[in-house]
Amino acid sequence: MSECTNQQLSTLQRELMLATQSGMPLVERPFEALGAMLGISETQVCEELARMQASGLIRRIGAVPNHYRLGYVANGMTVWDVIDTDVDRLGALVAACPGVSHCYRRPRRLPQWPYNLFAMLHGQTRAQVEAQAHDLRTLLGPACRAHDILYSSAILKKTGLRLKPE
Repeated sequence: MSECTNQQLSTLQRELMLATQSGMPLVERPFEALGAMLGISETQVCEELARMQASGLIRRIGAVPNHYRLGYVANGMTVWDVIDTDVDRLGALVAACPGVSHCYRRPRRLPQWPYNLFAMLHGQTRAQVEAQAHDLRTLLGPACRAHDILYSSAILKKTGLRLKPE
């Protein structure tokens, strides 16, 4: 995201950012709800957010679920040592699997850390996560040389865009 100060923002941009700092309204039509809060239409909200994204002021708008509040308390980052020539193709397959909330490629840190593909799995029990990991292992086939599951031990604070206080 580009660096900017509050003074570089239009009034509407600043109001939108302040209104969404703590998250989007959890309603069926969140952009309409934002518009109602700001006294503008849903269309105007969407158009302004699109302009902010096109200008680079914001990168994306996404949902960040709290898996613990949804009952998924056995969250495990699976790490995979996959043949480099296959990692992009296989990563796309893994990312499309149910239970995978995010999947990405990372550089290896040899010799201690041979893993280059990461996929976050969520379950209500560790047995569920391990069953999902078993399915991923089958999917990866012979291109996978090793893997592990790193279970979450704490809830990390996930936040979006924040404005500095004036």
